[in-house]
Amino acid sequence: MKFHLFGENNNKVMVLIHGVLTPWQIWQEHFEYFSQQYCVVVPALDGHIENEQSEFSSPDDEANKIIEFLKENFSGNVYALCGVSMGGAIAYKIFESGEINVEHLILDGAPLLPAGKIPAAFMERSYQSIIRKSKLRDKKTLDSFKKYFLPEKYLDSFLNFADKMSEISVSNMVKGVCVMRICNNNSNNASILFMHGTSGNEILSRKSAKKLKAVYPRTEIRSFDGYSHGELAIYHPADWIKEVETFISAAE
Repeated sequence: MKFHLFGENNNKVMVLIHGVLTPWQIWQEHFEYFSQQYCVVVPALDGHIENEQSEFSSPDDEANKIIEFLKENFSGNVYALCGVSMGGAIAYKIFESGEINVEHLILDGAPLLPAGKIPAAFMERSYQSIIRKSKLRDKKTLDSFKKYFLPEKYLDSFLNFADKMSEISVSNMVKGVCVMRICNNNSNNASILFMHGTSGNEILSRKSAKKLKAVYPRTEIRSFDGYSHGELAIYHPADWIKEVETFISAAE
């Protein structure tokens, strides 16, 4: 794992965690904006480090590495902990641990409930195929990837880690995320925002949001009609920023 920091270290801390098969650079517009006010920490998760071989073992392991970094560098205090897709699941793991003081937890399309064996197997085959064909620079795969998964301006960053990503890492990501559960086992009194779309494979995100609110009543759910998984954060950063600012301001 590698950590990228933006803004002044003595400002309140905001953490932005990316998802499966997406580079840390997807947060570029977000950290450029928020670094004016916060110290923004953007991890590059294992398996997603450009031009380097690294193995992703589990969401728990990634969460623990981020926890240790935040303890060592910021005394374990985080003003806003944010994640999209798998990054949201990792953010929830950090929050759930109770080891970090989190004031605001912000999730976009976080899968926090078990996905089931058939969806998990389908997801693993799909992601393995994307990585395998991306290494071959298969045009059809990359065109589809740019249209539905990642804006074209981040494609080179994706390819720089995809060339090094192993099948084991892909398998561990899917298996780790697909067995997520929500547990009320800490006294963290953070305000929580859960954003999700309504199309594509957002069924699990919607169910996760409802379950999270049942366990943590301070959770606010915002649904974006017609948006697919992670679309708000990745394809509409200005809108995502506005939603987060509005939420934090209202929660203060």
